[in-house]
Amino acid sequence: TVVQRLNEAGAVLVAKLTLGALAWGDVWFGGRTRNPWNAETGSSGSSAGSASAVAAGLVPFAIGTETLGSIVSPSTVCGVTGLRPTFGHVSRHGAMALSWSMDKIGPIARSVEDCAIVFDAIHGSDGNDFHMYDAPFAYDAEADPTTIKIGYLASSFAGDYGFKAQDSVALEVLRKQGFELIPIELPEAPELGAILSVEAAAAFDELTRSNRDDELVRQIRRAWPNTFRAARFVPAVEYIQANRLRTQLCLDMQKVFEEVDVYVHPSWNSPSLGITNHTGHPCVVVPNGF
Repeated sequence: TVVQRLNEAGAVLVAKLTLGALAWGDVWFGGRTRNPWNAETGSSGSSAGSASAVAAGLVPFAIGTETLGSIVSPSTVCGVTGLRPTFGHVSRHGAMALSWSMDKIGPIARSVEDCAIVFDAIHGSDGNDFHMYDAPFAYDAEADPTTIKIGYLASSFAGDYGFKAQDSVALEVLRKQGFELIPIELPEAPELGAILSVEAAAAFDELTRSNRDDELVRQIRRAWPNTFRAARFVPAVEYIQANRLRTQLCLDMQKVFEEVDVYVHPSWNSPSLGITNHTGHPCVVVPNGF
């Protein structure tokens, strides 16, 4: 559906890019996708080629997917802008499934405006992805941003981590632009890892039972082949209980947005990535330093 809508909008397909094998990391059967700013390092993933190609200036935008960080992480590493849409806003029809209740498709581009242009072309229900619901998207570049209540994750920004210096500068830039930043904290996140593991194991059940998972390059403990195998031993009761806790987490996050309209946080050094991928909230990654 996304490809069809981009074609209808006038986009021109110039490349099909790499992704981490079965949507994990930047290693695939042909090698490793590189970070164009430092070819000695990888581009992260799993939307590895999408972020790398945009950062290298090879394409103005690319399509990525995220289940638990696969747009956010390579966008952070490669210094590009990534949009992970709200769950249910972009159809996954025709795309590889990893987790039916967590997969999202979104654009990676140079700027927020570019992401908005692409999102405008691809969002909306199509009658094929039954998790979809229609909601308006009315981006107004002339709107007064100072009317928006912005929160920030105080404890995350106070921590000691690799991007702390430039993240602190970003907060000051927002203050100088007239925003009042409201310190907030997110609800405590329960352990929900079983949801992704079990759904992914179901999606690739045939691969596991055929033993063709042995052909994957990565066979370390946390790589997909071993995750799929181990997930077969997760009791159904635990999967159901995890989803009940997830529902409570969604309700707890509603309370956060009674205080603020949006909040900022370090893309990696915060609990937000794991929480919002389970609750279905959107996320935009913006570069703020080299």
